[in-house]
Amino acid sequence: MANLWSRAKKSIFINFSVWAIYLLMRIIFLTCKKTYTDTRLPKHGCVVVFWHGRLAMMSFAYLKFWTKDFNKQKHGKVIISDHKDGEIIARIIKFFGIDTIRGSSSKGGAKALITALKEIKSGVDVIITPDGPRGPRHSIADGAVVIAQKTNSKIYVLNYEADKFWQLKSWDKMIIPKPFSTINFSLSAPFKVDGLELDDAKELIQENLWKASQKDGGKSVEENKSDFVANLKVWWVKNANKNR
Repeated sequence: MANLWSRAKKSIFINFSVWAIYLLMRIIFLTCKKTYTDTRLPKHGCVVVFWHGRLAMMSFAYLKFWTKDFNKQKHGKVIISDHKDGEIIARIIKFFGIDTIRGSSSKGGAKALITALKEIKSGVDVIITPDGPRGPRHSIADGAVVIAQKTNSKIYVLNYEADKFWQLKSWDKMIIPKPFSTINFSLSAPFKVDGLELDDAKELIQENLWKASQKDGGKSVEENKSDFVANLKVWWVKNANKNR
């Protein structure tokens, strides 16, 4: 009986959170001025990356760069963790017609990788937050590099910045645009990591993500580098204390 009540409470919480977040993001988006780069994705499958801290409004970028630009003929799937937060995100983005690949570096990673490779080969884009689901913030996990190299795929950076926003005190310092702000959405030119060593490829992806932030009106590359080093130290201390 206790387990049934626990599952019921969890279900109610998730359902409420999904609708509340979805409606809030919709309302904010409708009040904002939006700009988009004129970059287009390729017709074939590719890898798309964006920071976990930009997750809040990325479904609207999907509506532009996938749904609208290709008249609903092109699709992408987001790699989402199997954790409770991942379930909430997966349900929210489903409203936008976005499917998911479930798994992360800590749970279901091998299955997610195999599925991602198959999806790209079938023409579906694989969308990744390389510092998710738990950080460190602005780090690059191996997945994006491995998927791109094994499928010989190009990588695109997706990003947005807002001129007025709230920044959450979460590990990813997620930004949520304020109503009536201007949101600049961007899709970068493609680049490849073929032939690069793992660390060099990860550094290239990180650099391109920071460049996108700078171009869209966010922090400069140097500011992001400085923040990354500082946040990394804090992250390691916190996790070292947890493991004691």
